[in-house]
Amino acid sequence: MRFISWNIDSLNAALTSDSNRAVLTRTVIDTILEMDADVIALQETKLPANGPSKKHMERLEEYFKGYSYKWRSSQEPARKGYAGTMFLYKDKYSPEVFYPEIGAPDTMDYEGRIITLDFGEFYLTQVYTPNAGDGLKRLNERQVWDEKYAEYLQGLDKEKPVIATGDYNVAHKEIDLAHPQNNRRSAGFTDEERGGFTNLLKKGFTDTFRYIHGDVTGMYSWWAQRVKTSKINNSGWRIDYWLVSDRLSNKIVKSEMLDSDERQDHTPIMLEIDLHLGK
Repeated sequence: MRFISWNIDSLNAALTSDSNRAVLTRTVIDTILEMDADVIALQETKLPANGPSKKHMERLEEYFKGYSYKWRSSQEPARKGYAGTMFLYKDKYSPEVFYPEIGAPDTMDYEGRIITLDFGEFYLTQVYTPNAGDGLKRLNERQVWDEKYAEYLQGLDKEKPVIATGDYNVAHKEIDLAHPQNNRRSAGFTDEERGGFTNLLKKGFTDTFRYIHGDVTGMYSWWAQRVKTSKINNSGWRIDYWLVSDRLSNKIVKSEMLDSDERQDHTPIMLEIDLHLGK
């Protein structure tokens, strides 16, 4: 099966705006659709609290023909039009859908950050992990989130194999960003966040990109929009992941980034995996 995950940074804008950035986003959507993925996971959709509008649904039908979709939006008391996730899967599938709450602090459980699909033989779950924020103002809450999320995935893994993806908002190792020395206390590269990700992997999960590519450097999934030359100079971070239960690691075929051309911010990531679990 082939899966693609992408922090789209506003599906809302991609479907309704004619700005230059929205046009670039739709070009990336075209690239994704060419890959003919079984499932597409989108983070930071920024849809309204009550979900896609009529216009959104019309555009989703237009762009993603042959796909069904499930969404989760930020709800009060969290901010409206914030965060959010969506799964699109081919119409031939009919997974059971869950919208878990993990006992996260602050409003994190209301921000539409996790959706889980049960495909019978395996779970497929996506996450948009909370950012520690400017000045690390949300770092303490983020640490609690990381613990709760790791426990949640571990619980799923006890039932059946898990495939997990999303924007984890952490560069795990120094080789996962271009300038580690300059970012020691930057959100996404603190010791606390990196430790949280290590803890997650130790609960029985494999970073599929590293499994395939080893310690290769210079391959990133995010380039800061605030720095106009970040992508040109490849001053990036790898903060988007496909993880699998350790017992699925020998079934990984590919794990790579897709080309988002000149659009800065996140780029889509793809996983190909042989899921004939009975073999």
